[in-house]
Amino acid sequence: MITRKKYDLEDRLIDFAVLICKIANRLPSNRVSHHVVGQIIRSSTAPAANYGEAQAAESRKDFVHKMKLCLKELRETKVWIKFVRQMQLYDPSKIQKALNESNELIAIFSKSIQTAQNK
Repeated sequence: MITRKKYDLEDRLIDFAVLICKIANRLPSNRVSHHVVGQIIRSSTAPAANYGEAQAAESRKDFVHKMKLCLKELRETKVWIKFVRQMQLYDPSKIQKALNESNELIAIFSKSIQTAQNK
């Protein structure tokens, strides 16, 4: 039997990307949404891949760099989520879950980067 870690950041990043992609698929079909969809899908899926690369980092400096890329993309995704909410392109109660998760992931990555830099 395979035991799974209670807290797997890679899985959490993938779940976040899936959540955002599901939201993106439900946005209305118009010029604004079309632009937002391309941006938010790219920025929300990048952290999982970059985190995977960070796990194979060649040095602490390389690890920090890749983690900073994750953080950058998470912050961009948060901006797009807020934009979607403000433009009222999606149900506000459902978009709040994505915003909460982005805030938590940003906090985790910020702290991880700080910890790695202080070692």
